[in-house]
Amino acid sequence: MKSFKRFLLLAIVASLAVFAAACGNSNNGSSDGASADGGEELEGSVVIDGSGTVFPFMSVMAEKYMTEAQEGVSVEVSRAGTSAGFKKFLVENGTDFNNASREIKEEETAQADELGMEVKEMKVALDGLTIVINKENDWATELTEEDVKKIFLAEGNIKNWSDINPDFPNEPIKAYGPNENHGTYEFFWETILEEKDLVEGVNLQQEYSTLVDLVSKDKNAIGFFGYGYYESNKDKLTAVKVDFGNGPVEPSLDTIAEDGDYANFTRPVFTYLNVGMAKEKPQVLDYAIYTMENAQTVASETGFAPLTDEEVKASVEELEGLK
Repeated sequence: MKSFKRFLLLAIVASLAVFAAACGNSNNGSSDGASADGGEELEGSVVIDGSGTVFPFMSVMAEKYMTEAQEGVSVEVSRAGTSAGFKKFLVENGTDFNNASREIKEEETAQADELGMEVKEMKVALDGLTIVINKENDWATELTEEDVKKIFLAEGNIKNWSDINPDFPNEPIKAYGPNENHGTYEFFWETILEEKDLVEGVNLQQEYSTLVDLVSKDKNAIGFFGYGYYESNKDKLTAVKVDFGNGPVEPSLDTIAEDGDYANFTRPVFTYLNVGMAKEKPQVLDYAIYTMENAQTVASETGFAPLTDEEVKASVEELEGLK
């Protein structure tokens, strides 16, 4: 599994690549005379923002595309967060893609309609929301789903670890997570916590690297984020095995599935395509097709459970139909 340092390096490469785009790309990133048909060299740029969870997946995808498929195309990948990314996507001359760790909301779809923008949802992989603790925490390595909810909910009235289990230390729990810009926060709060008030004092951060650092330095910490970030930092953190009613389940590429043992904490992750941009700029459509054709490989490399062959085939066929 590639290390988190590799993800950061790829982020730098992808973010700077747009500045190294070939000369002559003056029409808002569109390419002269290029075609999305296989075999033809393309030029121009592809601009992607959104989910921090999907960022490692898309950074690796961008690098593969620029080095193995289309060297003349510059793919820029940023990570403002799902919701913040949609704000950059749902505007005139916005980004070409928005990565998302949740489905697009009704109000966001309405905003696209107001703009006359056709948006295509592309499911790219499956992620397991992972509960992480400090390496020195040897008491909370297994928790029930209800324990997790109590820790993060105000109504749980949980302050110390001993409030969960009298055998646990009588020490204050320090709760951490991503902030409201992230689809991971929204999935956790809306789907798992059912939109109830979070516990007072929960520390929410914009950067996942900051969360990793905070939890790794605090013996009483507990946090949550996507499985890929745990996988890249498993030398610093421990993943909690969660009991959903049939015994503790460790998140892994084998258990993360919409109908598997970790189903309650499993979610699909997406990128959303501006169809108008794809029709205007051949490199954007070409990149979309390439992404789905390589989604299973890149998912496995970056800590995501891959889609089925049938899902990938159907998505590629739909994108091919945009040509």
